[in-house]
Amino acid sequence: MELTLFNILDLLGTIAFAISGALAAMDRRLDLFGIFIIGFVTAIGGGTLRDTLIGNTPVTWMENTIYIYLIGAVTILAIIFRNKINYLKKSLFLFDTIGLGVFTITGVEIGIRNGLDPIICIALGTMTGTFGGVIRDILCNEIPVIFRKEIYATACIFGGLVFVIMHELGVNRDIIYLTTTLMVISIRLIVVKYHISLPYFYISSEKNN
Repeated sequence: MELTLFNILDLLGTIAFAISGALAAMDRRLDLFGIFIIGFVTAIGGGTLRDTLIGNTPVTWMENTIYIYLIGAVTILAIIFRNKINYLKKSLFLFDTIGLGVFTITGVEIGIRNGLDPIICIALGTMTGTFGGVIRDILCNEIPVIFRKEIYATACIFGGLVFVIMHELGVNRDIIYLTTTLMVISIRLIVVKYHISLPYFYISSEKNN
């Protein structure tokens, strides 16, 4: 694999999501097999959906086994150093946020490389960034973050939009990657820190008299 900034970011996103999956599995007290499965599907879920939608098959991790070895190694390290990772929930949030930012940008970039419409590229980036976390949460018997009131997919959409605009303006690719990745991560960190959320609607359980 050529060590371009794009590929490095893709590997970084894989590492971040593999760790977040392993941490989530350990938090739910799953066995060793369960930890590896959750770590794996979290890391490759978004990319697999992306490649399938654009017809890029076999999907990336099947053609390049470095992803499988990397996910396995990272999961093992997460297990070994589990007692060194303080504040499990905070660590899970941090790695999930990093993976979200990186994979959003790789998804948008691949959409552009395939000549897709800008709106489709943004949607592809959003799915790439969020789908691994959706699978992780479902398998861990939790409501996925994307379906709660937290700003999650919205950060991906905004980052993807800025990516497309910068691309149309002819900005250097590496600058676009770094700027938009940090933007998605920053938005996610800020909205959680200051408890900013989208409005939500629910049906009251109380019966009207």
